[in-house]
Amino acid sequence: MYEDIKEQIADVCHRMWDKGWVAANDGNVTVKVGEGLFLATRTGISKHDITPAHIGLIDGEFNIIEAPADDWKPSSEAKLHMRCYADRPDVNAVIHAHPPFATGFACAHMSLDDYCMIESVLTIGAVPLTPYGTPSTYEVCDAVAPYLQEHDVFLLENHGALSVGCDLMTAYFRMETLEQQAHISLIARLLGGAVDIRREDIDKLISLRPNYGITGRHPGYKKFPKKG
Repeated sequence: MYEDIKEQIADVCHRMWDKGWVAANDGNVTVKVGEGLFLATRTGISKHDITPAHIGLIDGEFNIIEAPADDWKPSSEAKLHMRCYADRPDVNAVIHAHPPFATGFACAHMSLDDYCMIESVLTIGAVPLTPYGTPSTYEVCDAVAPYLQEHDVFLLENHGALSVGCDLMTAYFRMETLEQQAHISLIARLLGGAVDIRREDIDKLISLRPNYGITGRHPGYKKFPKKG
């Protein structure tokens, strides 16, 4: 059951590994396939090696509904994914990875609120840095929750990045946009500083989102206080 979606999840996992967004057994992906039903990647496997046979079905309480193998368990980060689904009914896919440039900002305790790149301003806007939480615990869920109503992409302090979407490819492309923006922002800062687009033009870009069929949430123009 859900073979097409399992194939898509495996493809996204391979893309993440190919791009260097995950190492060893890092990263996890879930997709909502029905009311209270979610496909999830298994714990303890490289995303390079994931196939549809490694993807199981769980419910919102982490009960295993359908396991592809006797020893199958979902990622321990499923708690965070379930919080996203619970708090955002429009979300149907969640991705967690460690893309190096974006994670560099997370490890430097820096939000990503440059408005210097048209595409990222239009699609994801300013990306918050969520407070530190111990992985696989509800601390991470509680850290992300306050930002879920305004954002679709998040930097997890000292941890990595999270993206959500109305479908799997939307969540994946948001992660891709985040990593590109982090890379561009770093280069701009090395060259003397990222220069924001004018405020009135930022507002125009945001107003164009419906014309492009862009779904999800956008924080509008927002600058985050600097840490430290």
